[in-house]
Amino acid sequence: MVILPAIDLKDGECVRLVKGDYSTAHKVAQDAVSTARVFESAGAKWLHVVDLNGAKAAHPVNSEIVFKVLQDSGLKIEIGGGIRSMETIDFYLSNGVSRVILGSSALNDPHLVKKSVQSYGERIAVGIDALNGKVAAQGWTETSTVDYLELAKRMEQYGVKHIIFTDISRDGTLTGPNLEMLDRLNHAVSCHIIASGGVSSLADIADLLDLKLYGAICGKSLYTGALDLKAAIALCGEEKTNGMY
Repeated sequence: MVILPAIDLKDGECVRLVKGDYSTAHKVAQDAVSTARVFESAGAKWLHVVDLNGAKAAHPVNSEIVFKVLQDSGLKIEIGGGIRSMETIDFYLSNGVSRVILGSSALNDPHLVKKSVQSYGERIAVGIDALNGKVAAQGWTETSTVDYLELAKRMEQYGVKHIIFTDISRDGTLTGPNLEMLDRLNHAVSCHIIASGGVSSLADIADLLDLKLYGAICGKSLYTGALDLKAAIALCGEEKTNGMY
């Protein structure tokens, strides 16, 4: 299982939110570049980045910082937030980003998902963020009537290979991931499932490993010191050598 430390960018700063509420944003690190260096030195290979301003503005806002991190580290980056057009997808992927995450577009613009997957294949991921099982969009400011499993199956049909699932009620709360919803999702589709939201400890990482997920995103737990990134990566490495993955 791949561990993806997270950096959320708002107004150029590294912040964390609670349950996606922008009013709860608080700075958690000095800057994105030095934070990425720390993650890389702990053994991370991937970085999960969200442009929070971009998610609301519907276009990239903090891309300059993302590219600085790329230039300064050997980390692969997946980026989400405000990616609503082929131009934006081309912009990120042609400038070194490894994977882009379509969120609101998955719900509102299926043509964009299909077209981007045809062009870029596995470099397109879809973020499914749910509240009480229903998909949210527009930076989590709106909730639809679409069930998260229904949307996931639709994405699978479009050829999407990576799905990042967030239970909004757990995000930034350190209360543990929603294992039941993740397990259902992992069994419902053949896509690689990346868990996001609620990871609070090494025990949570072990639980996610037991579900045989592709990846886990860790944010607040790393910034508070509740989770040791090096230990989490080592645990996943041990599982690989035991022949589980």
